[in-house]
Amino acid sequence: MFNQIIYEVNERVAIITLNRPEKRNALNPELIRELGDAFEIALKDDLTRCVILTGAGNSFCSGADLEYIQKISDLNSYENYIDAEKLSDLYLKIYRFPKPTIAMVNGFALAGGCGLASVCDFIIASKENAKFGYTEPRIGFIPAIVMVFLLRRIAPGKARELLLRGNIINADEAVEIGFANYSVPDVELKNFTLKFANDLISEVSPESVKFVKEMISNVYSMGLEQAIEYAKSMNSISRLTEDCKKGIESFLKKEKIRW
Repeated sequence: MFNQIIYEVNERVAIITLNRPEKRNALNPELIRELGDAFEIALKDDLTRCVILTGAGNSFCSGADLEYIQKISDLNSYENYIDAEKLSDLYLKIYRFPKPTIAMVNGFALAGGCGLASVCDFIIASKENAKFGYTEPRIGFIPAIVMVFLLRRIAPGKARELLLRGNIINADEAVEIGFANYSVPDVELKNFTLKFANDLISEVSPESVKFVKEMISNVYSMGLEQAIEYAKSMNSISRLTEDCKKGIESFLKKEKIRW
């Protein structure tokens, strides 16, 4: 089914692996399309509760493929717009994905690859090997689409430095500025991430996660009063779900819930 990714399921967790290790898992149109298809499969699978995104070999994703970059330079303005739209659609699909998403960053996550990590809910990084950076300005590009999501993830001052300098930071620095959630010894990375995913989906209601993620996506674009009205509506809707009824019943009975 896929040529450039590996799709597998570990119990209730889907693992999507970018599988172009010889190209440092660089993005090209086929890989972008396959990633979108893979997330669609995970969305439609009711048994899948969480998605881990990672890369084969020594890189997470090094950004755009060199051959792809060469082709981009020959496109006209409209063709470049359509090309950018495909990448932005993938980012939005992952950012708005109703199930928890985790970027397991095992190596370089640069430019568009850094953007790919940033649209996931959680970033768990290899302490020794993970590297993050928006290096586009160093080759005359701009980190345009990825900027939108970075500014929603970390403080503006830190985002400005990464975007303007194009510098590369390690896992500990990424955690320090709030970009990554955890820096983990490389030998423990996979087991830590799988345990984190399984603990997460066991401890929180899937309906609650869906509502919270939807609200996170929407609240940013709202004014205060509009956001409050929206929150009241979402609050009232969520109270009618089976998950909420089950949760209240278990809470009152002092029973532990395994979702």
